[in-house]
Amino acid sequence: MNTALLPLPRSVEERDGAFRLAPDAAIGFEGPASAREIAELLAECLRPATGFALPVREGAGAITLAQSAPDPAPDEAGFLPEDYALDVAPGGVRLEAGTSWGLARGVQTLRQLFPAEIYAAEAKPGLAWEAPAVRIEDAPECRWRGLMLDSSRHFWRADDVCRFVELLAQHRMNVFHWHLTDDQGWRIEIRKYPRLTEVGSVRAETMVGNHMNDWPHRFDGTPYGGFYTQDDVRRVVAFAARRRVVVVPEIDMPGHMSAAITAYPELGGGEWAHPAVRTTWGISQHVLNMEESTLAFCEDVWTEVMELFPSRFLHIGGDEAPRHEWEESKRAQELMAERGLRKPEQLQAWFTKRLDEFFRSRGRRLLGWDEILEGGIDPSAAVACWRIGWKGWDYVNDTVRAGHDVVLAPTSHTYFDYYQDEPISEEPLAIGGMLPLSKVYSFSPRLTAVPPEAAARVLGAQGQLWTEYIPTRDHLDYMAYPRASALAEVLWTPPERRRYADFLDRLGAHRARFAVQGVNARPRP
Repeated sequence: MNTALLPLPRSVEERDGAFRLAPDAAIGFEGPASAREIAELLAECLRPATGFALPVREGAGAITLAQSAPDPAPDEAGFLPEDYALDVAPGGVRLEAGTSWGLARGVQTLRQLFPAEIYAAEAKPGLAWEAPAVRIEDAPECRWRGLMLDSSRHFWRADDVCRFVELLAQHRMNVFHWHLTDDQGWRIEIRKYPRLTEVGSVRAETMVGNHMNDWPHRFDGTPYGGFYTQDDVRRVVAFAARRRVVVVPEIDMPGHMSAAITAYPELGGGEWAHPAVRTTWGISQHVLNMEESTLAFCEDVWTEVMELFPSRFLHIGGDEAPRHEWEESKRAQELMAERGLRKPEQLQAWFTKRLDEFFRSRGRRLLGWDEILEGGIDPSAAVACWRIGWKGWDYVNDTVRAGHDVVLAPTSHTYFDYYQDEPISEEPLAIGGMLPLSKVYSFSPRLTAVPPEAAARVLGAQGQLWTEYIPTRDHLDYMAYPRASALAEVLWTPPERRRYADFLDRLGAHRARFAVQGVNARPRP
C-alpha cells in the first residue's frame, strides 16, 4: 500500500485495511456549494483512469467531502485556512475541512494514496483502486507556496499553462505567479492598446547559446511570437481557481519594457532611443519615461488586468530598471525638478508609489521584486526578496520590521533555471548558477532574528522558472521537477518533520506519478 505522500503531512496514522473504490461508488458532499465544487473536481480527477461514473450527490458517499461552513473572507493577503482531516477506512473515506481550500488540499493527498495509475488520462481496467486506511491531520507551514513561470522569453500555450498549474496543485501549492511581459515579448491582450500584442509579442529572432558566455552572439533567424487572448487568460484563471490556486500576474515596469516601448514609442525614456522587441537576453537599458501620460497608460493596462485576475496581489516587477536614459534625458531632469526629486532612482520610487496608490484605491495590493524598496514604499506593498544571496538576510529582516509582507525568492535556493549538477556539460543549457535538489530541500522560510510578529510577515516562498533557456515542455519539466517537489515540502511540512533521506525515499514513489503523467522529471537526485 502507498503512503509515500509528498509533501509530507503534519500527522499520518496508519491503520489496518484499505478502502477500495468500487465501480458504483458515488462522491458525496456536505456543506455549502463550494464543497460540491471540490467534490466535482475530485470526481473529474478519478474518472479518467478508473472509468467509473462517480456521480456527485449531496449527503454521504463512498467518499464524502464535508465543509463545516461557507468560505470566510480571505485574509489581508488573499488566503484562506487550508487545514483538513482525512479518514480513510475500509468502509469509506471522509475528508473534512473548514474551507474549500482545505478540501482542495485534502483531495490532492487522497489522490496520492491510490496507485500511481490514478493519474492516467485514460482508463486502466483491471486495477484495484485501493487506498490504505489512514488518519491524516494536516495544515501548511506557509501561506504562500508557489511557482513562477516566465511566458515572455518562451511562450507556453494555454494548455501547457494549465498543466503547469495542475502539477503545482498536486503538490499542494497555492500560488501561480505568471510572468506575462518583458523585453522579449508582450504576451497578454490589452484591448485598449492592440499594438502591444500586434507588435510587441513578436521578436525577429532568438538567441542560440548562452548570452553571457558565447561570443559572438548567434541567432536562429526565425521570428518568434505568441500571446494570450483575454479568453485564454480567463480559462487559465478559472482552471486554477477550481484547484484553489491563486494566479498572480506580473506586468514588469518601469524596466523590462522594450516590447511595450517598441509598440508605443512615446512611452520610452530615452530621447534618442529606437528600441525593438529584444532578441538577446539580459537587461535592456530601455525604461519607461515618467510622464503622467505614461502612468495613465500603465493604469489602463492594469485596469484590464484587474478585470481578468481576481488575486489580491498584482506584481509590477520593478527589478533591473537602469537609470541611464533618465540621467541623460533633459525631460527627465525637468520632471525631477518639478516633483522635488534629487536623484534619478527617485523617479522609479515616484512611479511605484503612484501605482501602489492606484492599486489600493481598487482594493488590491502591490507586489514587486525587492528593488521597489529603493526610495521607500507604503507598508501595504509586499516585497519578493530575490537578492538575498548578495544582500544578506538582514535586508529581509529590515523589510519585515518595516511592516512589509515578504515572499522569499532567493536565487540561492529557488531559481530553477540554474544548473542542477556537475559536470554542466551533461546538463541542458542553463543561465548559470548551481542549485541541486539537496540545496532546495535545505531552504528554510523561517526568520529567527526578528520578533515573532515581524517573522509572521513572511508569507512563504516560491520557485522561479525564467525561460530564456527553457524552450520546450520537456525541458520545463526537467528544470522544475523534482526541485519544485522539494520546495513544496519545505513550504508545507514543519521543519521538525522533514528529513532529506526520507524525502528521497518518498520521491521514488512520486516519480511513478510523474511517469504516468508524462512529466519529464530529472531522473537523478
